Amino acid sequence: MRTVDRHDQLLRLLRRRADWTVADLARDLGVSRRTVLRDLGALRGAGFDIDTFSGPGGGVRLNPTSVMITSQLGTNEVVALIVSVELARAAKTVPFAAGAQHALAKIEQALPAARAAHLRALCERILVGEPSGEARPGNIDPNLVEAFETAFTSTRLLAFTYHDRHGRRTKRRVEPHGLLVRQPLWYVIAWDSDSNAPRLFRADRVSTPTVSDHTFVARPSELVTGVCPDATPATTGYAGAGRPPGNGKQPPNDPRRKPAHPGGDLDVR
Repeated sequence: MRTVDRHDQLLRLLRRRADWTVADLARDLGVSRRTVLRDLGALRGAGFDIDTFSGPGGGVRLNPTSVMITSQLGTNEVVALIVSVELARAAKTVPFAAGAQHALAKIEQALPAARAAHLRALCERILVGEPSGEARPGNIDPNLVEAFETAFTSTRLLAFTYHDRHGRRTKRRVEPHGLLVRQPLWYVIAWDSDSNAPRLFRADRVSTPTVSDHTFVARPSELVTGVCPDATPATTGYAGAGRPPGNGKQPPNDPRRKPAHPGGDLDVR
């Protein structure tokens, strides 16, 4: 039996009863206890809320509120949905944007608490600002999107060649801490390891990106929220996320709104 088929069968068994033991599941699936434990761990990683209890009356139980379609969505997929809705909201006149926002709130509510908290932490670092007044952006390296998604969601260093507005080329090795979208442009909000300072890198000026095996510890979210005064985090309006007073934006005189050092491409006009 393929692993994915075994996972589906395991979920069906867990939905039928709330009093399974690991030994019972192993017998029904025709696998070892170790395989069952490994499969349970994989399902938890996919977002299913599964509890195990030891001692008398113990066993394995699937939380009935663990919705299959919600749990099967990977972190990148949920983030993609949220970014799409935020872009629609920024446009102000896109049909069905409000309905999509309510749907995403339901998805977040159905996620296990730990995964929902992780998702909110990621989305606090995704900013959507006013549309850019610049001309159409240049071509974006086809490898950048996947490289950024991987590095950003797994807190791994991102290396690339950067071409600044003056045509200078430099090698960069950064911690990707956030994403700023100002349609049609988008920027990597990062901590530059070489200059030991925050930087903003325009996507169409990045080439040959590679994701390192080296990880980093996420720096305070103020590094991200201080970059663009007119941008708001993607979490505003979703379940469990607080909205600042007023229009949801930090006031211009907020001390957290300190722009990053103007090296590289930090003008986001």
